[in-house]
Amino acid sequence: MDQQTPNVGATRTSEPRFASIDVTADSIVAELTDGRTVSVPLAWSWRLSEASPEQRKNFELIGSGEGAHWPDVDEDISARGMLQGIPARPPAQSATK
Repeated sequence: MDQQTPNVGATRTSEPRFASIDVTADSIVAELTDGRTVSVPLAWSWRLSEASPEQRKNFELIGSGEGAHWPDVDEDISARGMLQGIPARPPAQSATK
């Protein structure tokens, strides 16, 4: 009996990848290339929270879908970051004025 080990690397990538992204009034919803749908609160991205609907729609997938970039607000989100639940932190306010 001849058994073959399946080549898992040939059918799956090591990094999760975005197929599409939709930013709603309260969520960032991403469909991944493996079929999963991931959603996080819009508040997790303070830049997108403060952006206009037009700015939220203007994005590009980068790194073969490993991330997305919104040039109007200089925001980057990775598929891995969404899956790991890592929200973007706003910059610290300066204590001196």
